[in-house]
Amino acid sequence: MKTKMMFMAVALFLLWGAVGASAQEKSVITVKGTTLNNGVVLVDIVKGGKGLDMQCNQGAPGCTQLKSGKYQLVVLPENMGMYECKDVQVFEESADTSDSNKKLGEYCLNDK
Repeated sequence: MKTKMMFMAVALFLLWGAVGASAQEKSVITVKGTTLNNGVVLVDIVKGGKGLDMQCNQGAPGCTQLKSGKYQLVVLPENMGMYECKDVQVFEESADTSDSNKKLGEYCLNDK
């Protein structure tokens, strides 16, 4: 009985940790424009009324020159993704963000 309770406690702890680790910050952004500069794709965005930049390396998987418009932005947990910064993924505004096949691109998010 004691072993069974201990197993359940460990299972619940691992499940709770996995849910917490997968929690992601989602928000709607507006892409104002995209430029290319020496092999770096720079995306000018507005998130919550604040101007920010996203960037990725041209030719890298998930580096897309986005058109102006509204999108969903998902901030990945620390140490996740391909960049060593605040790594974000971008989806169509109505897309299911839990399906990584629907992602339009992956970028490094920077303050202006």
